[in-house]
Amino acid sequence: MGDVLAGIHATWEFDTDSVLIRFERGIRTPRLFQSLRERRVPHAALSSVTLTPGKRGTVVLRAVPRPGADPLLEAAAGQLKDGCDPYRLVLPAERETLAEYYADELRARLGPDAAEPADRFLVAAPEAPMRFKAYDGRASFDGDRISFRWFWTGASSEKWKAGDQTFPVTELSGVEWRSPEAFEGYLRLVPRGLTPMDPPTGPPAAPGASLLTSAAPSTQPMAARPTRADQDPAAVIFGLGYGPVHESLPFAAAVLESLRRRQPTPPAAALTSAGHRDPADIAERIRHLGDLHQAGLVTDDEFSAKKAQLLAEL
Repeated sequence: MGDVLAGIHATWEFDTDSVLIRFERGIRTPRLFQSLRERRVPHAALSSVTLTPGKRGTVVLRAVPRPGADPLLEAAAGQLKDGCDPYRLVLPAERETLAEYYADELRARLGPDAAEPADRFLVAAPEAPMRFKAYDGRASFDGDRISFRWFWTGASSEKWKAGDQTFPVTELSGVEWRSPEAFEGYLRLVPRGLTPMDPPTGPPAAPGASLLTSAAPSTQPMAARPTRADQDPAAVIFGLGYGPVHESLPFAAAVLESLRRRQPTPPAAALTSAGHRDPADIAERIRHLGDLHQAGLVTDDEFSAKKAQLLAEL
């Protein structure tokens, strides 16, 4: 597609096989977006595209990822607020017609497996090394190992007795992230053979979401582990400004991606294109494009190039 759509806090650049989302930097931009900077989202990672009215004279274009396609959303497990959703592009209401055009273009490029969960991550995770300060310790990840170094001012006696911890990714089966914006937030690693024993408290996550994000189902028996994150040497807790979303969530996503990458996976099915488009659909797209051209939203050169591209898809 090769076009650019600028919104509030982000700009989407449309390519032939993906959308590059570039996040703005500024005091009004959510800190998570500033931390992510940019993300390339393949069309194969999307399940649908929506356009809905927003607040205060805006519209919201949203690309909905397939379950299992994005390690960041898998780690978040439905806990992100709308304002921190990296797949939402907020636009002034007067650009609704243009947003509708791009929504239709994206829908036409969804893959044949759009309705199915992804069998692997299709969107890149934030890159290691990464680190952040939790309330009771400092967490760091070098791509192979996660380390927790306890603070004497915040760590529980159980953690002090256990000492500083290092966890090779190969010895883990999952990671839990409970948002610091909820009650008793934490980041918790799940060593192989262990399963979480403390159900979350406070507001629930999105329907069907789980706070346990595993790399693979565990086949080992449950072993005893502390029921509270503040007593678990495999966890760090948030609070009082420690472990904010823009630091701890990308950290959890990077760990999860590294975990999943090391798991044996079945051969991925070859990605196929949607094939030739229906001539009636092409005609409708060209008509819509002409309306944008007449309204002055598309230049003469853009109209000619896009029309030629659509005709080539017949």
